[in-house]
Amino acid sequence: MLTRSRMLREIEKLLISQGYKTSDIYEQGSFDIVARKNLLILLLKTFINIDSVNDKNAHEMKQLANIFLASPIIIGSKSRNGILEDGVIYERYDIPAIGFETLKNMILYNEYPEILADRGGYFVKIDGNVIKQYREDYSLSLKDLADLAHVSRATMYKYENGIVRANAETAMILEEILNTKVTLDINLLKYNQEEEIHYTTSNNESTENLTKLGYGVISTSKSPFDAVAKDDNSSLIANIEKNRSEKTLRRMAVPLKDLSMITSSEPVFIINNNKIKESLGTIPVIKSWELKEFERSQELLKLIRERKENQ
Repeated sequence: MLTRSRMLREIEKLLISQGYKTSDIYEQGSFDIVARKNLLILLLKTFINIDSVNDKNAHEMKQLANIFLASPIIIGSKSRNGILEDGVIYERYDIPAIGFETLKNMILYNEYPEILADRGGYFVKIDGNVIKQYREDYSLSLKDLADLAHVSRATMYKYENGIVRANAETAMILEEILNTKVTLDINLLKYNQEEEIHYTTSNNESTENLTKLGYGVISTSKSPFDAVAKDDNSSLIANIEKNRSEKTLRRMAVPLKDLSMITSSEPVFIINNNKIKESLGTIPVIKSWELKEFERSQELLKLIRERKENQ
């Protein structure tokens, strides 16, 4: 039986074999692994049973995916209803959930699923342009085609305009009528922001000061860092003052550096500890009082880069 740890190793092996840069594996947070290939970034979480995901973890995963311009995907083996089928997308909290073989087919062969499992059965997205072109070629009205497919005119209108999904059986009927493929493949690897980023309004003084510099800040509770900050020109991943020991902070520097390289973010510690000078390992340290004195984000970035160069 495929264990979660083995699934993660197989995912990592698959991605590396196809030229992705991968982060270390983080099994306890809102994501397990981040992978990058050129401009494509994937934020992946694994479960044996995809029903194990909860609302809080899913929300944080979606927020981080949006701020990193990454595609969030849950990979699992089964749900409460049984084994996940190949080529089928199951959604949990609006995050696509698929089996390992479906991921493998996307990564290796660019074969993307087109079937979505939902309450009531299996559904597909209809290519409205194909339907419209067929109707124009054969001088058919919406009602004419709707009658042939045994659906209402209003439903056919919605298919043609991408308003609703069709059940798989109706799609098969349409393909028989048109003698061509009418369903759309769903490229889960491509970033597609579907919900607004909800930035943290207030968490602590450092978060407030980052916000004043023009950053949108997301505070995290299920990730190997405390916050992500983003403006129009840059993004930061940060560990923020929480009275941690220097030993703990040095341990936290490892995932901070690892994830910064995959997400192209600037890693930084924002702390008060006067015993720690300008860096922890290779990660720049900004004191809270320094952050408070900046007026623009460019000043912060300049100091971060200077401290990186001085290591």
